[in-house]
Amino acid sequence: MRFLAIHTSFSNMTDAERVSRILIEEKLAACANILPAHSIYRWHERIEDEDEVFVILKTDEDTYPALERRILELHPYEVPMITATSIRAGSKSYLAWLSKALQRRNKW
Repeated sequence: MRFLAIHTSFSNMTDAERVSRILIEEKLAACANILPAHSIYRWHERIEDEDEVFVILKTDEDTYPALERRILELHPYEVPMITATSIRAGSKSYLAWLSKALQRRNKW
């Protein structure tokens, strides 16, 4: 099984926590790391400079399409950042936990 770290951002902690909790409850993500961030970006031909909340979700390649669809349904941004980075290596115990946490029939 190949695992992914998914990156997205929100304008506030409330939305980041709400969406992360739903994704974990639905077993689309095993966990979420939520971090404060400061973003500078171009939007509608203007340079924006704002505080955001950065979220790193862990999932697997098979689950990614459903996770992306669900983020798009729940996310308040018009065009949310959703990127994926392959987890090429990790401790055996952590990767086993990820696999178990994503199993739909598993009761954590």
